[in-house]
Amino acid sequence: MGGNKKVPLKNKLAYGIGTGGGCIFNQIAAAFLLNYYTDTAMLCAGAIATMFLVCRIFDGVTDLIMGGIVDKTSTKLGKARPWLIASAPLSLIGIVLLMNVPMGLGGNGKLVYAYITYIFMNCIVYTIYGISNTALLPLMTRDKDDSTLLATFSALGNNIIGLATGSLITPLVLNLGWKTSSVILGLAACVLILVSGLMNREMTTEDEAKEQAHIPMSQQLPGIFILFLMPVVSKKWNKKTFLLIGSVLIILGFGITGIAGDNTTMIVVGTVIRSLGVGPILSAVFAFVPDVVEYGNRKFGIRSEGLISSAQSIGFKIGIGIGSALTGWILASVGYDPTAKPTAAIISAVKFDYTWMGAILGIVILVLVLLLDVEKYTDKDNEKK
Repeated sequence: MGGNKKVPLKNKLAYGIGTGGGCIFNQIAAAFLLNYYTDTAMLCAGAIATMFLVCRIFDGVTDLIMGGIVDKTSTKLGKARPWLIASAPLSLIGIVLLMNVPMGLGGNGKLVYAYITYIFMNCIVYTIYGISNTALLPLMTRDKDDSTLLATFSALGNNIIGLATGSLITPLVLNLGWKTSSVILGLAACVLILVSGLMNREMTTEDEAKEQAHIPMSQQLPGIFILFLMPVVSKKWNKKTFLLIGSVLIILGFGITGIAGDNTTMIVVGTVIRSLGVGPILSAVFAFVPDVVEYGNRKFGIRSEGLISSAQSIGFKIGIGIGSALTGWILASVGYDPTAKPTAAIISAVKFDYTWMGAILGIVILVLVLLLDVEKYTDKDNEKK
C-alpha cells in the first residue's frame, strides 16, 4: 500500500494489542520480578539490583545489533514482521524460564540461573520484540497524523493490558503459584503479539526496499483516558507539548504523594495525577519514532527504522533497569530481609522510593524533553512541501 494510505482501524487495534502483549513482560519486570527473586527465590536484593543494571548495559548492545538486523532484513513479510512473529513463542519460553528459579540450587547457582534467564528474556527475546514492534509503526504508514494515531493505539494497548496484567498477577500467584502463573502470562503475551504480527502489513514494496539506503549495525487507569488527547494536541500544538504536560503531571503527582503522609485522599489524588502524566509520555515517545525516521530520510537520504527503534528501545530498557536497580539498592542499603519484620528505616526507604524518587526522575524527564527539538525540523520540512 502507498505511504499516505490510512491504516484501517482493525490494524490499529491489532498493533495496540501487540504492544500490550509486550507490556506483560514489562509488568513482570518492573513490579513483580524483584519481589519474586528476593521473597520466593531468596536471592539478595543488592545482588539482583546489580544484575538488573549490568544486564541493561548489555541490553543496549543487543538493541543496536537488532536494529541493524531489522534494517537489513528483506522478506515477503517485510523488515519487522518476521521478527515480531518470531518473538511471540520466544516470549512464552522466556517468561516461563524467568519465573521458575530451581529452588534446589545454592545461592550462587540460583543467581547464575537468574542472570542467564534474565539476559535471555530481556536482552534477546524482548529486544527482538521491542525493536521489531517499534520499527513496524513507521513501516505501516508515512502519514504523520496516522502515525500519531498508531502511537496512541499502541500506548492504549500498553496501558489497558498493562493495567489488567498488573491487577491479575497477584491473585494468579496466590491461587496458582509462580509456575502456573508464568505459563498463563507467557501464553497471553505470545497470543497478543501474534495478533499484531499476523494481522498487520508493511507498506514498503520490494522496489522501494531496493532503493532505500541502509546503515551499519547497531500504568494506571486515569492515564488511559488522557491518551485520547494525543492526536488533538499534536495537531493543535506538537508532541513536545504533550510530553511537557506529562512530565509536569508526573512531578506534581509524585510530589503530592510525597507530602501526603498517611492522608489517603492526598495519596489517591497524587496517584491519579501521576497516572495522567504517564499517558502522554508513553504515547508521544512512540509517536516521535516516525518523525525521526523521516528526518533522517529527508536530511541524509537514509530510512533506518531498525536503528532508530533500537535507540528508543535502549532508552526505555535502561530506564526500567535503573529504576529496578535503584529500588533494589535502596532496599539493600537499609538491610531489607523478607523473613523479618520491616523496620522503620525500611518503611521510610520504600516510601521514598515510591514518592520522591519518582518526582526526581520526573524532573530528569522534563529536562530531556526541553532539549528535544527534532519535531521543529520535520515541521519546517513539511512547510516547504
